[in-house]
Amino acid sequence: MVEVTIDSVRIGLMNRKPEYQYVVLLREKMSKRYLPIFIGQAEARAILVKLKNEAVPRPMTHDLLQKVIDAMEASVDSIVVNSLENDIFFAKITMNLKGHQYEIDSRPSDALALAIRVDAPIFVDESVLEKAGISLDRDKETDDLILDGTESLEGEGKGGKVSEEEMKRLGAFRDFIDTLDLDDFDKNKS
Repeated sequence: MVEVTIDSVRIGLMNRKPEYQYVVLLREKMSKRYLPIFIGQAEARAILVKLKNEAVPRPMTHDLLQKVIDAMEASVDSIVVNSLENDIFFAKITMNLKGHQYEIDSRPSDALALAIRVDAPIFVDESVLEKAGISLDRDKETDDLILDGTESLEGEGKGGKVSEEEMKRLGAFRDFIDTLDLDDFDKNKS
């Protein structure tokens, strides 16, 4: 397992069509490797509200879930993005209730929205990072950001060989990242 943080939530054009898609970028704590996960608009808002410490007039679903967990005297130990199958990410919420540990299946977007509310650590299985992780490195001569994820998409390492069909599907991630304005990666986050 690799510990990550929520770097940002971004919006961009999907496959260069006039259709917007939201993506949450998870950043590996010990490197410049990122994991983009496509999420819905409502989930993007739930994550952004907490990231920006915005006040909302009524509790959002994830705020309610946090209050229920607190009322039950339970705790969230961690969030794990544990699998990527057919372009769908899977996550688990590990909770502790009265000394018993429970693993709850979750969409990554919901698990992430909860994690930032309860200050739980977020992890990604190494095989998921190998399949869909990207590296963002600065080219010192041109001062441009370079997407360097080809090695991980080729399936080198523990994850095994990635099929040609899976490479095509994962290409949607690369297309999406290519549409992002990477100049604002260096700007201060509000």
